[in-house]
Amino acid sequence: MVSRDDVLAWIDELQKVYAANRQYLTDLDSAIGDADHGINMDRGFTTAKAELEKTPPADINAALKTVAMALIRTVGGAAGPLYGTFFMRAAAACANKQELDAADVVALFEAGLAGVIQRGKAELNDKTMVDALSPALEAMKQALQNGHGIKEMLQSATEAAETGMKNTIPLKARKGRASYLGDRSIGHQDPGATSSYLMIKTAADLWS
Repeated sequence: MVSRDDVLAWIDELQKVYAANRQYLTDLDSAIGDADHGINMDRGFTTAKAELEKTPPADINAALKTVAMALIRTVGGAAGPLYGTFFMRAAAACANKQELDAADVVALFEAGLAGVIQRGKAELNDKTMVDALSPALEAMKQALQNGHGIKEMLQSATEAAETGMKNTIPLKARKGRASYLGDRSIGHQDPGATSSYLMIKTAADLWS
């Protein structure tokens, strides 16, 4: 089961992960975007962590909603609205839940991905964060169907997200800032898919 404290530990660790990968994500973004993705993710999760510490959330829903609002308010570019929507929808999926079982974790990521797709209008192979999140969700669903627990489920999701992230390299971008580059976007790993992979991997590392 995933508790409120486990969710808070996830956000706390994400802040560290995005701070550590700030330059890496920014370098990826400099090739096909505005060269600010790492800076934005670091800023957003640093703000989210500070707000959660200042006002401890009563439950999982409140924790994820706080993250969503912090990201929407402080993160520039497409990442703020997209990640903000992910966490807002994830929060709604966790309403009235004090703990999450494996099916609830799938519901969290499924709701988050649906929000990202609706907000960004991106599909698989558009060279966006969807390319990491979508296969990760499918892997989670398959693992759940096979009777696996949260840890195994998230490990499968991490592997699928990593493959999806790497699969963005040969793709031509069809959404966002990178799409303006046309064929010049080919050969570069998508920064949004990379930060999404890191988000899932961090959950897999912490939740068991």
